[in-house]
Amino acid sequence: MNPTAGWLTLTQEETIDPTLPICDPHHHLWDHRPNSVPDTYLLDDFLSDIDTGEHNIVATVFIECGTMFSVDGPFDLRPVGETQFANGMAAMSASGLYGSTRVAAAIVGTAYLTAGDGVASVLDAQLAAGGSRFKGIRQAAARDDDLLVPDHRTSPRRGLYTDKTFQAGFAHLAPRNLSFEGWCYHTQIPELTQLASAFPDTTIILDHFGGPLGVGRYADRPDDVFSEWCKVIRPLSERPNVYAKLGGLNMEINGFGWHTRHKPPGSEELLTATRRYYDHTIDLFGADRCMFESNFPVDRISCSYNVLWNAFKKLTAACSPTEKSQLFHDTALKVYRLN
Repeated sequence: MNPTAGWLTLTQEETIDPTLPICDPHHHLWDHRPNSVPDTYLLDDFLSDIDTGEHNIVATVFIECGTMFSVDGPFDLRPVGETQFANGMAAMSASGLYGSTRVAAAIVGTAYLTAGDGVASVLDAQLAAGGSRFKGIRQAAARDDDLLVPDHRTSPRRGLYTDKTFQAGFAHLAPRNLSFEGWCYHTQIPELTQLASAFPDTTIILDHFGGPLGVGRYADRPDDVFSEWCKVIRPLSERPNVYAKLGGLNMEINGFGWHTRHKPPGSEELLTATRRYYDHTIDLFGADRCMFESNFPVDRISCSYNVLWNAFKKLTAACSPTEKSQLFHDTALKVYRLN
């Protein structure tokens, strides 16, 4: 089943608590991606998804996705083109002509930290391109030896986050007040924990719960995967410089198969299938180190934007007003320095 806009409309819900301020700290924008669904996802497309409900999205954070790299110039500097693109989208949004949501109010780009000390000039170029909006770097480590588990598009090397050359490049983040987004699979979380221990002065954000897998050798064993994940997530939570993004569980790699159905799931079904990951992470990290994310348009393969945020609001029905504010808005503003 192709997750077109028409398919997503087959499940409709009334928006829950539409006045609650939300900062969506993880989404992408791209164009000319023939292997992605959709292959074009620009400012108007994202705003159209937001408009499927009445959630109060006040600001968002653009996360690198390998789009619009420059074709000219030194290879290591080509990712700066993505930051220039994202900053252009942000400037359009900031004009107010596209509504009240400030899309890409913060930008996280990428750089090849495996360049070691040589990455310093690239980070400076990224800061120059993104200006005050540029907040951090993501370089993914997601890979698995099972050929049925897709590696990240960048084909990361084994043990990336513990590699000495990578860590030499990583050391240039904190002096520039740049954070780091860790995107790995659940089997690799201990590597991110080692990285966080080695660099306690660098803010690290765990993307998508650390990618609990549900395909390949991990298929049809969700309880085993959850148990394995629980064992490795606790040590990571004990590093005070690490924050957790709550979302990104509706991708194909997570194994729920929402995208194969004739009708997308509603918020209650999403919540029933995934709630234990959310509850356990909030218990370990605390609401002040957690933030809900949409991961759109990637998670769009499974559900609409409105349904996804409804699921988050149902999850937090018993939370205090302070906890809700942290999970939906305040933690993201703190981490990405949007205050």
